[in-house]
Amino acid sequence: MTETSAVTWLTQEAYDRLNAELEHLSGPGRAEIAKKIEEARLEGDLRENGGYHAAKEEQGKQEARIRQLRALLHNAQVGEAPGNADDGVTSGMVVTVELAGDEMTFLLGHREVSGHTDLDVYSEQSPLGAAILGRRIGETAAYTAPNGKELTVRIVAAEPFIG
Repeated sequence: MTETSAVTWLTQEAYDRLNAELEHLSGPGRAEIAKKIEEARLEGDLRENGGYHAAKEEQGKQEARIRQLRALLHNAQVGEAPGNADDGVTSGMVVTVELAGDEMTFLLGHREVSGHTDLDVYSEQSPLGAAILGRRIGETAAYTAPNGKELTVRIVAAEPFIG
């Protein structure tokens, strides 16, 4: 595994949902876009054909999403949320931290995991995520926020995400 292909934890529900999206986009979705492009081509001059350019742009976005889903699913660890708070904070945990005197609770992992929950999601590669990864309840960590400010965070609670 290379450094750029990090393993992402996914619930079975999230994996199934994303896999179904990939299958749709790769099959019927591609056919729908191809049909739109062909219909727009038949309208004439492609240089001034807004429908054609819109369909080509939609195709580009769809192909990018297909690549994103393939990479995500290829590097996915599917099943129960890993870890135990005693072993330290890991991807797939709902974490409560104290930050600047306030408590905040979020899912540490990939935004695709949370599905339809109201939880905020922080990536393990985000400054906050990287700072708390591997830390235990009660420990503190410092990190530099995107605005350049140095912040200290204390881990209050961590438990596996149930979905």
